[in-house]
Amino acid sequence: MGGADISFVHLGIQIQNLRNDIYIFGFRIAYYGIIIGLGMLAGIWVAQSDAKRRGQDPEIYLDFALYGIIFSIIGARIYYVIFQWDNYKNNLLQIFNLRAGGLAIYGGVIAAILTLIIFTRIRKLSFFSMADSGVLGLVTGQIIGRWGNFFNCEAFGGYTDSLFAMRLRLSLVGENMLNQDLLNHMIVEDGEAFIQVHPTFLYESVWNLGILIFMLWYRHRKRFDGEMLWIYLLGYGLGRFLIEGLRTDQLIFFHTGIPVSQALSLLLFLTAVWVLFTYRQQTEKKPKGEI
Repeated sequence: MGGADISFVHLGIQIQNLRNDIYIFGFRIAYYGIIIGLGMLAGIWVAQSDAKRRGQDPEIYLDFALYGIIFSIIGARIYYVIFQWDNYKNNLLQIFNLRAGGLAIYGGVIAAILTLIIFTRIRKLSFFSMADSGVLGLVTGQIIGRWGNFFNCEAFGGYTDSLFAMRLRLSLVGENMLNQDLLNHMIVEDGEAFIQVHPTFLYESVWNLGILIFMLWYRHRKRFDGEMLWIYLLGYGLGRFLIEGLRTDQLIFFHTGIPVSQALSLLLFLTAVWVLFTYRQQTEKKPKGEI
């Protein structure tokens, strides 16, 4: 097992030779892109299915997706570049080199929400109503999309020897994802160096699956438009706050030492708790029979 490119050492799972791309008619296509694409398609399908269940026109969600996907990619890139500005300030053209990697999910989520606000205003639709179905699609896309990080050998945590410990061949890992603790625990077998990490991409994917399952169960019980959006922000914010603390590739808030995505996660979680609690208090104060 030691010679595998990737192995889950305590689960008996290994991949001997990891590939992260395929070539079709001479063109290189990264598995990361394929997986992100599949996540988007699955997300659109889930959102449209929920819209149809609610008696809405599912084609509206496809119309939105055409804009939402484009601006989400732009937003994800802008978010990443802002908090990695030192890597781009002397070579601005690299900002447009998406093939080199560098997308941040939170940037995509923020851009998608802003795009939906504008879209619903133009179409004279309810933002919160569309958001309730949209977040089901969003979290579905996140469940699938995180596996792109697996093939890129990225978005992992620090050293661990826990049940889900993942061992990676060091030569497959970018230097910006390493820290001294990982190097101190480096494993050398048959002349090859390996690191052993928390598979945080897996943790987040499974956490998001739990959020989706809960939301699919709860959607029949929702009390107001926008409730599913706030439940998503609560659940994802809590999970990302906990998982982000394990990661070695955190985006830092302008040299403060504060992981920006972890701080944003805490803010979203607390805001969602306050909104949901406030609404519950208001509904409990209403006289019986009043809507």
